[in-house]
Amino acid sequence: MKKIFAFFVIIPMILVSCGGGNKSTKNNKEKERKLVNIPEFNADSAYFFVKKQVDFGPRVPGTQEHKECANWLVEKLNQYSDTVIVQAFKARTYDKVTRNGKNIIASFNPSYTNRVLLMAHWDSRPFADHDEDETKHNQPIDGANDGASGVGILLEMARMFQNQKPDIGIDIVLFDLEDWGPPSDKQIYEDENWGLGSQYWSKNPHKMGYTARYGILLDMVGAKDPQFLREQFSEMYAGFVMDMVWSYAGELGYGAYFLNRQGYPLTDDHVWVNKYANIPSIDIIHVDKKSGNGSFFEHWHTSGDTMDKIDKNTLKMVGHVVSTVVYNE
Repeated sequence: MKKIFAFFVIIPMILVSCGGGNKSTKNNKEKERKLVNIPEFNADSAYFFVKKQVDFGPRVPGTQEHKECANWLVEKLNQYSDTVIVQAFKARTYDKVTRNGKNIIASFNPSYTNRVLLMAHWDSRPFADHDEDETKHNQPIDGANDGASGVGILLEMARMFQNQKPDIGIDIVLFDLEDWGPPSDKQIYEDENWGLGSQYWSKNPHKMGYTARYGILLDMVGAKDPQFLREQFSEMYAGFVMDMVWSYAGELGYGAYFLNRQGYPLTDDHVWVNKYANIPSIDIIHVDKKSGNGSFFEHWHTSGDTMDKIDKNTLKMVGHVVSTVVYNE
């Protein structure tokens, strides 16, 4: 996860327009809504899936650890889903080097035309460029929260879908080469240097003509006491999806974490999915405005992004919210 967009003035107006005129209609719908019974999201299982990724070591494209983790992800998703596609691609990173990536796509109810897209990135950052210890700046990170947490939640949801399929088509897309953006000291600010796997998939989907009703991206969703603010590009492209997800979160008792407060506009995978694939998509991402680390998770892009920062309660909360959204389609 990547960078904060520089301009803040255009989207607050959108927040106002989303909040006012439809309030009574929205409240009436919430009163009428009755949540369906869904399988329990198992936080222990999700935690295991996060730890398994981290145990491989940093999942930096081009390394043996990356290859072994990819094989394991494909194996698990083949176990749970109807179909799995590995989308191999090449992309040029900020340093003008062409690198190999693998997007991993698992589909449920593949014949259904009505579909929902769930996303995370599975690679980890090759640089700990925000570490306080400058000697670690060129070391890869474990990426327990930044990457593995979202994947772990989606793997547990895939296990749930195997046991009880939702009445809708589901595609889980794990993006690669998301986090190979330039180190902070390079002062290279082009957004296109981030989310290379999602850019490729959005321009070249795994299935010709693919579309979905909406998409949900999970990024840094495993730390204790998270703050999930209403990210501004999500509001701009897919305000109705954010309203729906945040509404379910409140109904489930998680309103203290899914805050109805404006966040920053963030260049993350969902931006490219919105821009190139034209699928309205949101980003559920931990942003802490009090953090000294780019306003992200405290250990973002540092050697401290390790398993001890992962909290099962957070995994369960996010998994509970997103699975409730899906099963109530």
